[in-house]
Amino acid sequence: MSRAVLLLAHGTPNVLGEMAEYLGKVTGGRPMPEAVVEELKHRYALIGLGETPGGEPPPLTKWTVAQGRALERMLDGTPVYIAMRNWSPYIADVVEQMRADGVTTIRAVCMAPQNSRTSVGLYRRALMAAANGMQVEFVAEWADSSLLVRAFAEKLQPVWTRASTELGTTAPVLFTAHSVPCRTIMTGEASVAGARPGTPMQDTPDPYPVEAKRTAALVAEQLKPAGLTGQDWYFAFQSQGVSGGPWIGPTVEETLKALRQEGHTGVVIQPVGFVCDHVEVLYDIDIAFKELADQLGLKLWRAESLNDSPTLTKALVEVAASNQPAAIKAD
Repeated sequence: MSRAVLLLAHGTPNVLGEMAEYLGKVTGGRPMPEAVVEELKHRYALIGLGETPGGEPPPLTKWTVAQGRALERMLDGTPVYIAMRNWSPYIADVVEQMRADGVTTIRAVCMAPQNSRTSVGLYRRALMAAANGMQVEFVAEWADSSLLVRAFAEKLQPVWTRASTELGTTAPVLFTAHSVPCRTIMTGEASVAGARPGTPMQDTPDPYPVEAKRTAALVAEQLKPAGLTGQDWYFAFQSQGVSGGPWIGPTVEETLKALRQEGHTGVVIQPVGFVCDHVEVLYDIDIAFKELADQLGLKLWRAESLNDSPTLTKALVEVAASNQPAAIKAD
């Protein structure tokens, strides 16, 4: 074996008792207030995470593994590995296993299609630190993949059509992606978070907000023949963190309020920054945003997540098989 694909994801705790340790990984060791830990345990419990090991794996883990297996079946003998940045299976451990299995070239694909220093950049740093002496082909972004866009459109169209029929008018669509701290977009701070002393700052703008909105625009274009116009869709950032400081917006909450003020009585949400179910979808949208919409007098629909979408698998095949970008030798 010489070449393999590595799918990288954020990671999530397996049981509620791991929450504090998990959050420490996410924040780089900075402890979170106990109230925050308990609130997140509450949210994860509502989407099915249990107190003891041995139960159903958390949605992010379950679906990422399933996506990896589906990709491996469609590749011609190329093995696929799964690794997480903030929880097991950790990137360093999986790379060590790949090395033991005889892998010399890694094709790494982040399961976050839009490139951001706060996600993709940190995955890349962790991978390059672990893959000493190995050849790494790192896919920084695949936000405008035609097959990814088609996969999102396939999930959106049926629920949007149903919502429009029930409302008796064209239902507005609200596309979302995970927010990031303003400082990381404006200054490049996250590009060096955890880096060795002396690592230079990056003064180029973070591409994430542009790429997220680009994905949304391409998905909306797919529904244009069905009647969705540029006046019918909106974009907002969700799941702003609790770490302090401003996060990029507009927020979903303020956008829902604005839609109601404009006279809308329903909205369809599609998160285009995520490729599977996890807490930001199953709690933030299905519970928190749904409760807010009910209070505002809005009916809320959500397009199903991509999860085991065959079209998503084809998109991953295309990304994994591409000859771009150029290989990088890990030091």
